[in-house]
Amino acid sequence: MRPLSLILAATVALGACTMQDEGVSRDELAFDPSYMGVRTDLLDGDLVNFHVEMTGARGGADVHAYAECAAAQYALIRGYGFARHVRTTIDTQSDTWTGDAVYTISPSLPRGLKTIDAEVVVSNCEENRIPTV
Repeated sequence: MRPLSLILAATVALGACTMQDEGVSRDELAFDPSYMGVRTDLLDGDLVNFHVEMTGARGGADVHAYAECAAAQYALIRGYGFARHVRTTIDTQSDTWTGDAVYTISPSLPRGLKTIDAEVVVSNCEENRIPTV
C-alpha cells in the first residue's frame, strides 16, 4: 500500500471507532436539565393547576414530563391514586421553559384517555431523576 492510502485507511478506521456507552444515545449524553420548581394552585375541588419551570429541556415533552411528575406526587400526597391530564401549555424564553398544566386528581381511575396511575408515574420519575412536588 502507498503511504497516502495507508493514512486514509487509518483515518477511516479511527473515524469508525467512537466511544459511546452501550444503549446511551448522543441526545441522552447531552441532556442536563435544571428543574427550577413547581407551584401548585387548587382550582376547584379535584382540579389542580401546576406551574413548572426548567432549563436545559430538549423540547416540550420534557416540560410535560416534569408537570406530570408533579401531578402524580401531588395526587399521592392528597391520598389519591390517579390523575387525569386536562391540558398543558408550554412556553420558552431563551433557555427557560415553563409549563402550565391542569390535572384532575381522584381516588379511582377517572374516565378519559389521558389518565395516570400516580404510583407508577412517581416511580418512573424517580428512575429518570425528574423531581416531584
